[in-house]
Amino acid sequence: MQIQVNQSEQAGAKKLALFNLGFRPFFLGAGIFAVVSIVWWMLVYFFLDTISITHITTSQWHAHEMLYGYGMAVIAGFLLTAVKNWTGIATLHGKPLMILFMLWCAARVLFLFGTALLPWAATADLLFGLMLIFAIAKPIIQARQWKQLAVVTKVFLLWIGNLVFYLGCYGVLASGMLYAINGAVLLFISLILMLGRRVIPFFIERGVAEKVQLKQYIWLDFSILVVFLALFINSIFAQIPNLTTALAWTLFALNGYRLCNWHTVGIWRVPLLWSLYLSAWLINIGFLFFGLQAYGLHAQHTHLSILTLHIFTVGGIGLMTLGMMSRVALGHTGRDIRKPSVWMGIAFAGIVASAVFRAMVPMLTTQFYTSWVLIAAIFWIFSFAVFVVIYAPILLKPRIDGAYG
Repeated sequence: MQIQVNQSEQAGAKKLALFNLGFRPFFLGAGIFAVVSIVWWMLVYFFLDTISITHITTSQWHAHEMLYGYGMAVIAGFLLTAVKNWTGIATLHGKPLMILFMLWCAARVLFLFGTALLPWAATADLLFGLMLIFAIAKPIIQARQWKQLAVVTKVFLLWIGNLVFYLGCYGVLASGMLYAINGAVLLFISLILMLGRRVIPFFIERGVAEKVQLKQYIWLDFSILVVFLALFINSIFAQIPNLTTALAWTLFALNGYRLCNWHTVGIWRVPLLWSLYLSAWLINIGFLFFGLQAYGLHAQHTHLSILTLHIFTVGGIGLMTLGMMSRVALGHTGRDIRKPSVWMGIAFAGIVASAVFRAMVPMLTTQFYTSWVLIAAIFWIFSFAVFVVIYAPILLKPRIDGAYG
């Protein structure tokens, strides 16, 4: 019997493991799409007649694909994997996971051609979202882990946002695209704040060489939750500028205090830690500029709202998701999370450089704005290309310990 098991493991090592667990196809798909979509966006940005886009602006098309395309792939991969760990109940794998992934792929490919195939792209995209919600909600409900439904609620709100975007495309909802994009950015940040609170201090305490116990305060966690919820409601619905400023700056102070409590010098020697920590700070800097933007300083700098958006997205969401995918993929394939490829540190630095050139350098000078955009895109493409080259074999092949997953 032992000989048969060993033969089975040897045979299994040669098999494709892409659809064994959710992180595999969606992290690989997200990495590839992060490269392809920005290459395509640069062609559209500099040669506007590259594809046909009607009823929406090219910027809205680009924003949608980065948030509801790239971003949702990362969320799908992370949550399908995390929910299995939380509940002990298997999430989608095999053919059902393949179907979910194919729906996501179909929406991305169809929407790359602009709005010509919008009905088909929207159908695939919305079906993907519904199937994902069901896939993560079912095990949570079966395990009666009711607190975890807060995560499902945020994914459902993202699905609503995607629906609002498509309704806006057809003129059913005025400014639907704007609500969907702004709402998605804040919902992604909300997910990062929630999940980051759970995992970042945990990773730091176990990932640094020195022994540390980071300070955590329930009152601080609760305050950040309440203030962020108020900011979300006001920014999307009420849109009272002075209130937005007050809430954003309060959040900057509270979250900054929490991040200071999470700091220990050892993180700067570990790329898989400093990438997550620095991305959390970039999001926090985004709150600072979000408040400045609402305060009225955009009158002095017309690009401030766009630059603030990219601090959140490129610096915060981009670096956080790349760091998280890199760590999760190692851990869930049986590899040593303390020994990532040295190239990933360079890739993380590339995303930081992308955020600097896309969001911060233009604040100092707009004279070469399009050049800064191009440089930022090159850094982004390079970083995710590195991720794909390093992690494609890891995501395609079975776990090195022979376990399924």
